[in-house]
Amino acid sequence: MVAGTPFFGDMLKYPFLLCLFAIACTPSSSPDNNALRAFSPADEQAIRSVMAQQESAWDRGDIPGFMAGYADTVVFLSPQGSTRGREAVTANYMRSYPDVQAMGDLTFGINEVVPAGARHAWSTGTWRLVRAADTLSGAYSLLWVRQAEGWRIARDHTY
Repeated sequence: MVAGTPFFGDMLKYPFLLCLFAIACTPSSSPDNNALRAFSPADEQAIRSVMAQQESAWDRGDIPGFMAGYADTVVFLSPQGSTRGREAVTANYMRSYPDVQAMGDLTFGINEVVPAGARHAWSTGTWRLVRAADTLSGAYSLLWVRQAEGWRIARDHTY
């Protein structure tokens, strides 16, 4: 602290200014500042819950419900290429899976959920799609982002 300067000298004379300065420099606990808190076991459970909700939506034939787990700015990467934005990814799913029979029964195997800072996490695992005509399977890595509405997929690399 520089005691001889007018700013800090005035703060020492007026404890109210010192308290106000300290409060202004302290992160708040408002929902907007949720990104400042550390990744916790509750965050991992929230991500696992989103994936369980996606699995259920898929099995009901509810592509919009499945897509609720994605950020608006998602990028989906697959051997067929990349698709940017939730609307475009949704359109691809609707085209590729036109009805409940084509969608089949989806199962995710979650291998890990690891933090990548306070606002991001990676999850990796496997997927299996059982349909009357065939069974498809593969793996994924997902980059998650903590948003105001909860954890959402920002990058989906499915192969």
